[in-house]
Amino acid sequence: MAATAVRYLRSVGAATTAALETPHRALARPDLRAVRDDERLPIAPAEFRRVLGHFASGVTVVTARDTDGPTGFACQSFASLSLDPPLVTFMVARTSTTWPRIARAGAFCVNVLGADQGALCRGFAVSGADKFAGVAYGEAPATGSPLLDSVPAWIDCRIHAVHTGGDHLIVVGRVEALGSEEDGEPLLFHRGAFGRFSG
Repeated sequence: MAATAVRYLRSVGAATTAALETPHRALARPDLRAVRDDERLPIAPAEFRRVLGHFASGVTVVTARDTDGPTGFACQSFASLSLDPPLVTFMVARTSTTWPRIARAGAFCVNVLGADQGALCRGFAVSGADKFAGVAYGEAPATGSPLLDSVPAWIDCRIHAVHTGGDHLIVVGRVEALGSEEDGEPLLFHRGAFGRFSG
């Protein structure tokens, strides 16, 4: 492959470098292993959810626009990942019907929900409904993804990478634009219920 690239560059009169002429050795890949059908799970799924439910998280709605229009889903597995370059991440179930549309769009907007937006979150958590019915939104400046009205913060991204993570996918987005309001409390999710900070 490298030799082919060098030949092409020489044919068009471009400079070549020793780096192109010397093939790089690939790093050893770690052994990957999947759980077999006859293996027992180390813990019950219900117990996993119960214990992990003690970790309070913020709540977001991840939105995108493909050729069929706006799409989105409620997501609590959002986090910042890197400052340089600016990257964020969220996780989505492999069974999600929304994810293929976000992947097709190649971009998304993370809408961080405020303390009074629990009903908005529930609307985006259902499957098969028109999630944007009655929802006011505009366009995020870099990607045109739906930017929901009155959210305290938003992050406009292009898909940077997608990794596998068990029954979920780990989506990494490169931040193209973002913004926030000065005031407003976040919507929190803890042990299966919405909550808010109390002073």
